[in-house]
Amino acid sequence: MEIKEFIKSELRGWGKYERVLFPLEIIFIILLSFYIGDNKVALVSAICGISYTILAGKGKISCYFFGLCGTLCYAYLSYKNSLYGNLMLYALYYFPMQILGIFRWRKHLKPESGEIVKTSLKFREQMFYFSFSIGLSLLFSVILRKFGDLTPFVDAFTTVFSIFGLILTIKRCIEQWYIWTVVNGLSIYMWISAYMHGSNCLATILMWVTYFVLGLYFLYVWKKELSVSALGDIEMKESFKA
Repeated sequence: MEIKEFIKSELRGWGKYERVLFPLEIIFIILLSFYIGDNKVALVSAICGISYTILAGKGKISCYFFGLCGTLCYAYLSYKNSLYGNLMLYALYYFPMQILGIFRWRKHLKPESGEIVKTSLKFREQMFYFSFSIGLSLLFSVILRKFGDLTPFVDAFTTVFSIFGLILTIKRCIEQWYIWTVVNGLSIYMWISAYMHGSNCLATILMWVTYFVLGLYFLYVWKKELSVSALGDIEMKESFKA
């Protein structure tokens, strides 16, 4: 696919409110960050992170290009703020998984809209991901406490849940948005704690707040799309029976 065609594909399928509200969110954080003199790496991380979330929510493969840049910035911020769980997560896991996501999503794009085909997990799979992530989070929190992590329990849960969240993102599953809601809520608390301890990271806090709101929005959008798709499948089966 040529670059011009790729850009046209990525610009298709946006609602009139999305075309206004999404850019305004990014512009607001940029202006506020410059006003308060926030860390510039945190600002770049916030812009790339929000762009990634918006594009991933829309099912656009270009999300991974912003994800790669945002991943490097966020890993640096985690290191500077002694959040070693998040550092390992972003540097050793997120970065290579972003690259994998590009190749996996390319196989499941709708030709008419350039968006991915969305899926959902079976109940047995849902219980496996949930129970395994809880157990692994508790174990990892003990390890992070020994390393002197600022918020070991929260850092462990955000790290482990993010691992499974990204797996479900690459698998194009709606359940990712439930996980991201938990991760985003805990991350807001984690970075507020870092801010209260003197870190200049207000843009990062705003980034996670924006993630939280976007996560709820895209959970609604994906639910609606999957419901319409399921209804269409039922009608198609009924038509074959007739």
